[in-house]
Amino acid sequence: MKKFLKLPFADIVFALISFSAAITILTLVVATVVVLFKEASLAIDKFGFLKFIFTVEWNPVKEIFGAAASLYGTLITTFLALLIAVPVSIGIAIFLTEVAPPFLRTPIGIAIEMLAAIPSIIYGMWGLFTLAPIMADYIEPTLQKWFGDWPIVGKLFEGTPMGIDLLTASVILSIMITPFIASISRDAFKLTPDIVKESAYALGATKWEVIKDVVLPYSKLGVYGGIVLALGRALGETMAVAFVLGNKHQITFSLLDAAATITVTLANEFTEADTDLYLSSLFYLALILFLLSFSILAVAKFFLLRAEKHFQR
Repeated sequence: MKKFLKLPFADIVFALISFSAAITILTLVVATVVVLFKEASLAIDKFGFLKFIFTVEWNPVKEIFGAAASLYGTLITTFLALLIAVPVSIGIAIFLTEVAPPFLRTPIGIAIEMLAAIPSIIYGMWGLFTLAPIMADYIEPTLQKWFGDWPIVGKLFEGTPMGIDLLTASVILSIMITPFIASISRDAFKLTPDIVKESAYALGATKWEVIKDVVLPYSKLGVYGGIVLALGRALGETMAVAFVLGNKHQITFSLLDAAATITVTLANEFTEADTDLYLSSLFYLALILFLLSFSILAVAKFFLLRAEKHFQR
């Protein structure tokens, strides 16, 4: 404390402002959890934790509420979106840094970054009026034709292609998170020292070998960071998914069926909650989403820090 007071006045003020900003963030996080827990307390007392998590039925008339269907939809759409977006984004980043001619890098890079600035409701409207009909008329019937007879995979494409389903919602999400992963991965690839790449070329390595054995290992932490950022965006996305997913509380193995996510349920039903238990159950869903997002991102950050320490060795 004495050392702190001996600092110049400007440094003391700056330190106090920085400390206040950090404490404010922590206070907001704690306050959010407290408010959500308080508002969800009625549903917590009524259903408990495990019962609410594993109950599929969501029936406001009978006042039976469960998070299983919404939680399932949230995890499936997020997983599929990452499955589609990660390889595409890394491919874009590799093309921009290692393959594309100089006159193409700037316009394509700007176009990718502009995708991140488009409001989510615009993605939702485009998905409903443009992508959903394309999915229903062309892509989903083709997937059924190709994979419908397969023993296990065929179960994923059962049903009538309508375009308002898990698959379309996942595609929309993947388009939305692609700019985040691609931009961060591109910046990470640029940090690879030229001398390291030139040394690999001097030893006879091909462009693919340089990318695979030099660029990707050197910049993998940045790529992981982009994926974690995209994961957080996908978990919390609402409006774009609400347009193309439907709001059907069911657990289905077919990607061509309508479903529900936590965010879509909150957006569609918050104004319809006419009883205290109904409203409290929606707050309970919000609390679960908050804890889910926090836990997943915390685990991802933990492994990222471990990988960074291992990489530094």
